[in-house]
Amino acid sequence: MTTPETGLLPDVSLRDVLTGAAAICHDLPTMLRVLPDFIPKPPTRKMSIGKRFTQTVARHPDRDFLRFEGQSITYREANAKANRIADLLTRQGVTRGDVVAVLARNHPDVVITMLAIVKLGAITGMMNFNQRGAVLEHSLGLIDAKVIIHDADLTEALETVPPQTLPPHRITYDELRTRISVCSPVDPAVTDTIPLGDTAFYIFTSGTTGYPKASKMSHNRWLTAMAGIGGLGVRLRPDDVIYTALPFYHNNALTISVSAAMMSGACLAIGRHFSASRFFDELVENDATAFSYIGELCRYLLAQPPKATDRAHRVRVAVGNGLRPDIWDAFAERFGIDRICELYAASEANIGFVNIFGVPRSAGFSPLKYAIVEYDEETGEPRRGPDGRVIHAGRRGTGLLLAEINSRVPFDGYTDAAASAKKVVTDAFAAGDRWFNSGDVVHDQGFSHIGFVDRIGDTFRWKGENVATTEVEAVLDAHPDIEEAVVYGVPVSGTDGKAGMAAISLRAGKSFDAVGLAAHVRTGLPAYAVPLFVRITDHLEHTSTFKNMRTDLRKQAFHDTGDDPVFVFTDDGYVAYSPEFVDRLAGASRPAGPATHPADHAQRA
Repeated sequence: MTTPETGLLPDVSLRDVLTGAAAICHDLPTMLRVLPDFIPKPPTRKMSIGKRFTQTVARHPDRDFLRFEGQSITYREANAKANRIADLLTRQGVTRGDVVAVLARNHPDVVITMLAIVKLGAITGMMNFNQRGAVLEHSLGLIDAKVIIHDADLTEALETVPPQTLPPHRITYDELRTRISVCSPVDPAVTDTIPLGDTAFYIFTSGTTGYPKASKMSHNRWLTAMAGIGGLGVRLRPDDVIYTALPFYHNNALTISVSAAMMSGACLAIGRHFSASRFFDELVENDATAFSYIGELCRYLLAQPPKATDRAHRVRVAVGNGLRPDIWDAFAERFGIDRICELYAASEANIGFVNIFGVPRSAGFSPLKYAIVEYDEETGEPRRGPDGRVIHAGRRGTGLLLAEINSRVPFDGYTDAAASAKKVVTDAFAAGDRWFNSGDVVHDQGFSHIGFVDRIGDTFRWKGENVATTEVEAVLDAHPDIEEAVVYGVPVSGTDGKAGMAAISLRAGKSFDAVGLAAHVRTGLPAYAVPLFVRITDHLEHTSTFKNMRTDLRKQAFHDTGDDPVFVFTDDGYVAYSPEFVDRLAGASRPAGPATHPADHAQRA
């Protein structure tokens, strides 16, 4: 399978690897220090995120840990505050294995609260603050939280779900800051008893189908990411500052950014929200030497007018995923980024790739066992040969990424056992083997390197978020004028991911209510999941799963719809399609200015 995308992904040669290896010599002490972390350890071993944090505090008590809007918090201060929050939660009855939900925008107390929860052996449920209504109700139902800690201004989000859905205890951050003044700053004793195999976080992901799923992240997997991404990939030094403006329900902030700082005793500078026009100014203000990204963020930055701060920073490394090969060189050159540490990972995945050797336009290298295989475009499942075994895509091939599941590399799965089972491919290459189905199409670049190509299945990625087609369809089908809806992602030139498009048929006697439908989807969906294109059709072919129909509709996109009218989403409702709308999506007419998250641009377009 050859696509324009794979044509931009270079083969990786032995020379590339040797050149990269020579370039990292000065970081060898950091890399060698984390190698023991890759030795397989039993899940019962007493080690956890909270314990590793207290060890870092002991080494660097007075070094800045968190920086936010001109104020800094040292490791010692953050630890004491985390302990006070842990004491408060203990008084609320929170014990090992309980769930505490966190619904908040970016500020230092989100990180400190996460540390407080995991110090108790409890599980932090990181809620997406864009969710409302049925989606938020579903997410809360998956984790059965005992307590929810939330920003006061997000009370309105909680008011969109039935009261019985909410956890028994609700604490705003304003209340929490007052109540912990009488709590103990001493490390909780339970922290030393927490084993690696315990779940530390629930991270919400759409997976490949359906409503959001709560993927489990164990202490072991988070700490492995700290060693692999932080120690081998980012390689921060104690005097470094890594900046993130991504929300903490996103693993690029929660896992990559926090762990990279914690591993080396560096500082994490937090942006309240992402602003394309202010991003490099904030890097300068925070004296940042590194930052985390998602691909769309990079494209927004390139679309900004050139300014003096483009190269007035001290950044030497950027870490993240989704930087597309067509803008890789331009991004690195314009902003003077010495090293881009691209990676491939997923909240529920048991494998990760990290660009350790600095190969341009690559998601990096993995030492773990994986396979790239042929797949059925309609089902998203691996294609099997006459012998019943999965078919390899071949050397330098493009196909579905599978990762072997074994005792050393387990699959933590979701809170929903049935959803977990759907992600496992059995008897793939030998009787009894088990493999994780990533749902992602990748390209084999050689020397255990891959390039990311696309996501398949009933999920597409837009503005850094996974969008489940069934979630959007459920909201559309609830509109009284709509008979049926099929949702799919369509590529838009000049953007990353795929934009949401819906083909709908109307009930007999109903006409298209452009303003009413826009208000309906705004209320029922996060901004990033709102369909940007709506196609009105007289009839949708009936199949058992819509798979065949979805494939054809994706190919037709918004430019090959025959006599079916197409409308696009604006602040004034849905209006008739025009090419200028696509230009705005691609950034040609996008005005400079702040946005709360890259996903929010979808609503503004």
